[in-house]
Amino acid sequence: MSAFENFGKRETLSDDDRMECGICWHVYDPADGDAVWQIPPGTAFAALPEDWRCPNCDALQSKFMRLGDGR
Repeated sequence: MSAFENFGKRETLSDDDRMECGICWHVYDPADGDAVWQIPPGTAFAALPEDWRCPNCDALQSKFMRLGDGR
């Protein structure tokens, strides 16, 4: 499955999958969490609050796509 086919599909994510905003390219990395939204490190993308949005451009979670395995 390509990244573009994975927009907003939370059920197919692993706890350590990094997600990239399709609007501004901000990367949500579970290892880092999100300081803007006070999300602690270790929080999987699928575990984010429903109202969480991109801290950079305010895009919805459905605009994020899973990054490939090349870290």
